[in-house]
Amino acid sequence: MNIKNFFKEIDSIIERDPAAGSRLGVIFLYPSFHVMFFYKIGNILWRYNLKFLARLIMHFARIFTGIEIHPAAKIGSNFFMDHGIGIVIGETTEIGENVTIYQGVTLGGIMPSVESDLQRNQKRHPTVGNNVIIGSGAQILGAINIGDDARIGANSVVSRDVPANVTVAGVPAREFARSAKKETFKPYAVSDSDADPREKALVSLLKKVENLEKKIKKFENDNKSKNLKK
Repeated sequence: MNIKNFFKEIDSIIERDPAAGSRLGVIFLYPSFHVMFFYKIGNILWRYNLKFLARLIMHFARIFTGIEIHPAAKIGSNFFMDHGIGIVIGETTEIGENVTIYQGVTLGGIMPSVESDLQRNQKRHPTVGNNVIIGSGAQILGAINIGDDARIGANSVVSRDVPANVTVAGVPAREFARSAKKETFKPYAVSDSDADPREKALVSLLKKVENLEKKIKKFENDNKSKNLKK
């Protein structure tokens, strides 16, 4: 990494975290910065087939930072893990640029302990696009794709593809909002749209039922009036 990219990554953290007071603070106090330093060394060693040494380095990085990253994972530039504790990133994970992840997130496989021999050397972890935000505690599981500019709500369980510019949340995760334009950074995967699409549909249905009830009541009253006149 050249000095320009070095400071660019530090500045990208400062832009996304109001608690980051200075470059010096990020260098000395941020687990995300520390673990990525080790990861870059481990990833180079892994690519040169020094796999045990690469795993050993990342093992000590996990003890030091509380963040577990497999050295074979592919991670783009300006990756930021806010707080970081409890994050797990699996072997075949691919992460784009400018991605933000909060504490407790897992980018893992669906059933790692079932027929593990058949899963070796297979794609079994997520592919995350550019500018994605993943809220704290979210579990992104399996060889799925998370599109560019997607937002994953806190504590969500995602096991299906998420299209670009979509906000999902829940267990299992479902779509909450969709944006046609690139959004500015919003921490914790918050969306402009607070309404749940299912809630919108339910409210619309209730209004239709209410209107139908009014029409039925009016029809009954009209019939009563006609009968009285007779």
